[in-house]
Amino acid sequence: MSQPARARRRFLYMLALGGLAPAWIHAAEDAGEAATEAGDETARRLVARADAIRFPRESFQTDITVTNFSNGEAGEKRKYRVLSRGNENTIVMTMEPASERGQALLMRGRDLWIFMPSVSQPVRLSLAQRLTGQVANGDLARANFAGDYEPTLAGTDSVDGTAAQVMDLKAVDRGVTYARVKYWVAEKDGRPLKAEFYALSGRLLKTCRYEAFRELAGRLRPTRLVLEDALKQGESSVLEYETMTLRDLPERIFSREYLRRLN
Repeated sequence: MSQPARARRRFLYMLALGGLAPAWIHAAEDAGEAATEAGDETARRLVARADAIRFPRESFQTDITVTNFSNGEAGEKRKYRVLSRGNENTIVMTMEPASERGQALLMRGRDLWIFMPSVSQPVRLSLAQRLTGQVANGDLARANFAGDYEPTLAGTDSVDGTAAQVMDLKAVDRGVTYARVKYWVAEKDGRPLKAEFYALSGRLLKTCRYEAFRELAGRLRPTRLVLEDALKQGESSVLEYETMTLRDLPERIFSREYLRRLN
């Protein structure tokens, strides 16, 4: 809410306390609050729908290739296998390069650890730390916008000619990957189209485009994500989802004690 809007609300509130506010003011305030609540609920539904398009709600396994680019030139390429259960428990295993095979990230809720064969105990990490290129740990380990952010409708726009609803997502606490996300989803079918990721300071960190929709794990999903660094021109990473299959994953594997057994 803007400063002028806050001032107006305080003024009307003081009038109401003094019994001076006419009925139309109360009615207008009630209508405004109801409209805001309805808009927020619409935004929540849109975010949850886009989450379900990006990834299954059920347990699943997906293989991801990440290619880092600098000024259009392809550089380092890495491969990961992600095991996810219910959007809260995730394991990210490094498959390539061979020198790092055996490393694994474990996420339970918003708690994240890394296991390295050369270290006896898993080490605690932040979701916001870089994994590779423009990809943060949380970009692979957690994709639960509906659970991590409080969304509000911010208007309409178009992305490459596709009509879109625009939302502002504010982090529910500091434990999530980004402090704020600006999110575009298609008006017609709720597909995610674009996102901008911001730091707590308000600085734009990177943008993401969701592309190459095709059927994976039973429905149409984006299989190519292009992440562009907003701070270093020409730096980007491309995530490609090669396979995605529903898989029954027992909760016991999502534990620090179990990580060694996965490899």
